[in-house]
Amino acid sequence: MADRTGIQPGAVALVTGAATGIGLAIAERLAERGCKVICAARRLDRLAGVARKLGKDAIALKLDVTDAADCKSLLERLPPSHREIDILVNNAGHDVGGRKKLEQASIDDLAAIVETNCVGMLRVTHAVLPGMVKRGRGDIVNLGSTAGLRTYVTGNVYAATKAFVHSFTEGLRMDYKDSDIRIIETLPGITRTEFAEARQRGDAAHATAFYGKYPSVMEPDDIARAVVYALEQPRSVTVAQMLVVPTREA
Repeated sequence: MADRTGIQPGAVALVTGAATGIGLAIAERLAERGCKVICAARRLDRLAGVARKLGKDAIALKLDVTDAADCKSLLERLPPSHREIDILVNNAGHDVGGRKKLEQASIDDLAAIVETNCVGMLRVTHAVLPGMVKRGRGDIVNLGSTAGLRTYVTGNVYAATKAFVHSFTEGLRMDYKDSDIRIIETLPGITRTEFAEARQRGDAAHATAFYGKYPSVMEPDDIARAVVYALEQPRSVTVAQMLVVPTREA
């Protein structure tokens, strides 16, 4: 295996959940490195603006990771120039309706969290991975969370989905340990995004109060830089797990 930097100019990168927050920051950083970025999410109107900002080699892809047909047709809906995906960043996820004791939460909300955070990641990876196997190389970055290592009060279902991400990533790495496919997990701590507001269905005041409880929080670009660091390592190096937390953690 050639010992060269992991991100090659012109590499095709698919980032799910790229409309906002960490996904958007990762897409921006990869575009800076010369990648042809596929910005994927459900909100095409927002994605189109993101893609224009990133330059001529970036495109928007409407993708609902909970929709089996959407994921299965992912590659065929891309232009030929973007079908050979070198980097997959599985970032899409949410906790809408979460942060409640189980009996206080809607079972539909909880099932939707599992469907996006777990099944959605499976669907997208299953669509993209065969091409990497055929070409003999690629990078998969799964966005986990510190919640996947240690849960918290009312974190029951969300933390369980991130524990799934952790185990899924470990299992993939074992399956492809004899290949040039790198499987990377990034586990962010508290990061200021639209996540907390979305959890409460648009309650901005709640989100402000939530982040205000912490002595410090990270920003999306902090996580994006960590992801790029892992990807830029020589091909002979896999940053298997990267735990990223605020210096002044609560």
